[in-house]
Amino acid sequence: MSAQRWRLDGQTALITGASAGIGLAIARELLGFGADLLIVGRDADALEMARDELADAFPDREIHGLAADVSDDEDRREILDWVEDHSDGLHILVNNAGGNISKPATEYTEDEWRGIFETNLFSAFELSRYAHPLLARHAASAIVNVGSVSGLTHVRSGAVYGMTKAAMHQMTRNLAVEWAEDGIRVNAVAPWYIRTRRTSGPLSDPDYYEQVIERTPMRRIGEPEEVAAAVGFLCLPASSYVTGECIAVDGGFLRYGF
Repeated sequence: MSAQRWRLDGQTALITGASAGIGLAIARELLGFGADLLIVGRDADALEMARDELADAFPDREIHGLAADVSDDEDRREILDWVEDHSDGLHILVNNAGGNISKPATEYTEDEWRGIFETNLFSAFELSRYAHPLLARHAASAIVNVGSVSGLTHVRSGAVYGMTKAAMHQMTRNLAVEWAEDGIRVNAVAPWYIRTRRTSGPLSDPDYYEQVIERTPMRRIGEPEEVAAAVGFLCLPASSYVTGECIAVDGGFLRYGF
């Protein structure tokens, strides 16, 4: 078995939402496999701190950062221009950036729900389309979309978030079929509760935490590195015959629902 099937040496990956949490864990994972990185985040200071941390841990890798808001189309176009300046095409795109406002469906303002769609769904669709010519330059490339179990079943994170993630999963299937002839594999992961800054609020409520644990067969909250490992596999040559899939990283949650 060739070790190169489990390496990303010489490949360049673009990761959005990479300054913290799952995105930062994905960055570490891909660097560990030998990839060079282009990382994007909204907060310039947080992104620079993340880039410095990664550069210290992986001094032999190329790591560039760009502060940009993926919900803004001008920024999305700027990201792709920046990618072209820093690499010869692109091998991997990880659409990880996302956000949420959790409230009852009747209480969202139009700006709120449209903003969630821009950040979670439209950004991934547009970046994938813009990146297509760069990804197609190589014989084999990969897109991985970070979805959610809320796109597969009801979760108390709000209707809008679930809608965006369900659409992302379907986008994954459609693009996988359309772009297979271009040598681009498109897959997704669907995490349940993962221990990040964004989930620390809901999980700080002991009653809610216990309800989450009760519905999770593995009886614990997931770690960002566990999502990153699934993303990493979907980027590797070892998964070269896997496309259009959505892998749940959920400790068995989807067998229960919530």
